[in-house]
Amino acid sequence: MTEYGRSPGSEPWHPDDPLYGDGGWGGQQAAQQAQQSYGGQPQHHPQQPQQQYGDWGTGEQHGYGDQSYPQYDQYGQQYAPQQPQHQQHQQHEAPQQHQQPQYDQNGWPTGSYPQDPYAGGPQDPYAQQPASYGGEQSDYYGTPEAYPPPEPPGRRRPEPEPEPEPQTDWDPGPDQGEHAFFAGGDDEDGRGGEPDDRRGRGERRGGDRRGGGKERKRRSGLACLVVVAVFGGGLAGVSYFGYQFYQDRFGSAPDFAGSGNGEQVTVTIPKDSGGYAIGQVLKKMGVVKSVDAFVAAQAANPDGKNIQDGVYTLQKEMSAASAVELMLSPKSRDNLIIAEGKRNAAVYELIDARLEVEKGTTAKVAETRWKTLGLPDWAVNHPNVKDPLEGFLFPSSYAVAKGQKPEDVLRQMVARATEKYESLDFETKSESLGLEGPWELVTVASLVQAEGKTHDDFRKMAEVIYNRLKPTNTETNQKLQFDSTFNYLLGQSEIDISESEINSNPDPYNTYTNKGLPPGPIGNPGDDALQAALKPTRDGWMYFVATDGMDKTEFAKTIAEHQKLVDKFNASRGN
Repeated sequence: MTEYGRSPGSEPWHPDDPLYGDGGWGGQQAAQQAQQSYGGQPQHHPQQPQQQYGDWGTGEQHGYGDQSYPQYDQYGQQYAPQQPQHQQHQQHEAPQQHQQPQYDQNGWPTGSYPQDPYAGGPQDPYAQQPASYGGEQSDYYGTPEAYPPPEPPGRRRPEPEPEPEPQTDWDPGPDQGEHAFFAGGDDEDGRGGEPDDRRGRGERRGGDRRGGGKERKRRSGLACLVVVAVFGGGLAGVSYFGYQFYQDRFGSAPDFAGSGNGEQVTVTIPKDSGGYAIGQVLKKMGVVKSVDAFVAAQAANPDGKNIQDGVYTLQKEMSAASAVELMLSPKSRDNLIIAEGKRNAAVYELIDARLEVEKGTTAKVAETRWKTLGLPDWAVNHPNVKDPLEGFLFPSSYAVAKGQKPEDVLRQMVARATEKYESLDFETKSESLGLEGPWELVTVASLVQAEGKTHDDFRKMAEVIYNRLKPTNTETNQKLQFDSTFNYLLGQSEIDISESEINSNPDPYNTYTNKGLPPGPIGNPGDDALQAALKPTRDGWMYFVATDGMDKTEFAKTIAEHQKLVDKFNASRGN
């Protein structure tokens, strides 16, 4: 056997040989080996690695006969060759001496050298070589379909490239510059990380395209779909936020059309609520569509700023303009309104009716729980007071609806009155008016509210009270002599009261028989009465008479003038 595993002989390399096409030195090597086999020289099986055939520049060639061959490692260092094993042939021939041929830098012979006795003619170097071992062997290069003989590297021609596949409109592939992301150039068949030079030539050039075309097209289509979805979603997001920005800056606010859908709703507007606060409440209750629409409608209405706190009966899905208009109308007001000068007994009845509770429920709560309803410290512990809450159910509009508790409603009213008195600084100003604290100032204001007929009368009425309370008063001897206090005592509102009835009742609230102020307020004064009590006139008024018995009050400074006013009153009554 030779070093390539074949029988000894002169046969050339078979085309199926795995080393066919290797970078050897062609027919010369084959010829020399054949000569060595039949020249009586032993063949050997080298134990060291074979020298690469591509190293043509070394200048070392195999000799003939028993000539030894120097061995070199990969760094060009010579090392001692191992003794080859020899195999003897049955037929021995005398060794022949050959002249050592000369070679160029590419390993090809130069000059002349002895004729090869076993070589044939120049046209067919293999024609006259005897078959090895006496057998007839075929010529692998003598047929038309045979592979061409090996050629030296300098004469080799590059293998022709395969014809390129026809291009398509939608899948050019990586060879045409298509990005690997669209070409599906990622890990396929578990070999994405394998270098191209480690794959077969056929696999690199055509295998992927032939075997994975459909898969690559599917993946390319999916990638395009992902890109379109991403860009489409981004464009949609930009468009949406751009539209919202335009609407917020330049567009009209969303709004309903019409005056509502017919479904009524009760809306409570807190105290001191501005346009935006009111709009938020209305939007939450489904009355208007947006806060901005209500604010714009309120600003467009000349009376829009007059919307007050309280309870309103509106409809759902109203246009902002119609909601503003209805809130300005008394028809929408569903508040509990406490009129100026109203006594507590009447207020209790109104609360019972609004809460739809049994009559007297609120009065009982006021009588038993008045200390827990938020009265200020200066309003408690006064003797002979019939109702500690009198004067503290401040006249205003209150959001009261069925389901609330009476004590909650009362607490809300007391808080409103206390806030008002504190804002007017009653504690400080009461002393400057000669009164014993804010409690008496509230009492004076309640008398002004009860005796005055018009707001123009309030300041004069306040002066009459202060003048009669003076220690120097010798006209009435510090007695007020007001019918309103006696009527409060009896829980009535009468004009015609007999002197015998008045003089026979010693109750502290009877100002005909008792000096000074009554034990406490006799009603709930409003803003005008409070202001009048703080700033009375300084004209010297001492007397007054309702000359028409109803709406007209006239004032006098002396007893004589007062008598004239009494006569005028009697004349109006037909007495």
